[in-house]
Amino acid sequence: MRALLIVNPNATSTTPAGRDLLAHALSSRVRLSVAQTTHRGHAGELAKRAREEGMGLIIVHGGDGTVNEVVNGLLGPPNPDSMQAVTVGPIPPIAVVPGGSANVFARSLGLAPDPVDATNQLIDLLTFRRRRRIGLAHCDNRWFTFNAGLGWDAAVCEAVDAHRKDGSPASPSRYVRSAIHAYFQRKSAEPTLTVEIPGQDPVDGVHFSFVSNASPWTYLNKREVHTNPGTSYDTGLGVFAMKSTSFFATMRVVRQLLTRGAQPAAKQLFRVDDVPRVRITASEPIGLQMDGDYIGLRTEAEFVSVLDVLDVVAPPKP
Repeated sequence: MRALLIVNPNATSTTPAGRDLLAHALSSRVRLSVAQTTHRGHAGELAKRAREEGMGLIIVHGGDGTVNEVVNGLLGPPNPDSMQAVTVGPIPPIAVVPGGSANVFARSLGLAPDPVDATNQLIDLLTFRRRRRIGLAHCDNRWFTFNAGLGWDAAVCEAVDAHRKDGSPASPSRYVRSAIHAYFQRKSAEPTLTVEIPGQDPVDGVHFSFVSNASPWTYLNKREVHTNPGTSYDTGLGVFAMKSTSFFATMRVVRQLLTRGAQPAAKQLFRVDDVPRVRITASEPIGLQMDGDYIGLRTEAEFVSVLDVLDVVAPPKP
């Protein structure tokens, strides 16, 4: 089988030695070509070309942003007016060897966070032809794999992106510091969001909202953060919307998010699982993020779930 290994050399935990080890190990299982990204969006360009050339497998060594680019390159822009919603023609499966800071997509599929361990795991998965077919979601004419959001988390992603450009690593501690700063910066602001789900009354007075395609929503080192534990790659979307920025209310919910097995609940929290789509409007422009990448300011965003859209090399679903 012909396979393309796409490497982001600037990802947090990607090293030349790790790349060479991965390429050497994979060469025993597939006919491998290797390409390194050189600019933003390059991974998507490489994936699109590989699909057009009939490549049998795409392997990504990078962070969640690189994975997102590859997925969008493979599937093309979502077509909400079509029953299929994706590019016509065969789409090769993807495999991921984590190379970023959080690696939420890979870890949520049951892949090891350490690149060397993940490489060994991938070899076994390829040997036994283990694959899963998963659902994705799209918004703003772009696919996302595990989460998106308007407000607080988008502000955090924007801040981390700015630090990256200054040469600072995107570490878990950096995310925590950025989250604390963004919270206090917006704590006194008026709520601007309204959440609309088909068949339900609109929910207004919302300060920030997360939309999940999988669970966990993210990781803090080894700790899982669950906003919608009932959401998975085999269900619709999970929605988590806070109607208060009170310090004590927020801290109670944060504690639930970090507690294993908890089902977050609070008077000020609107939360629902397995919805096919959600529309969120804002009375003034607010930040949007998808898969940890800051997209920009929006006054409206519609998130749509698409089931059974992508094959991934991964352990069987739990």
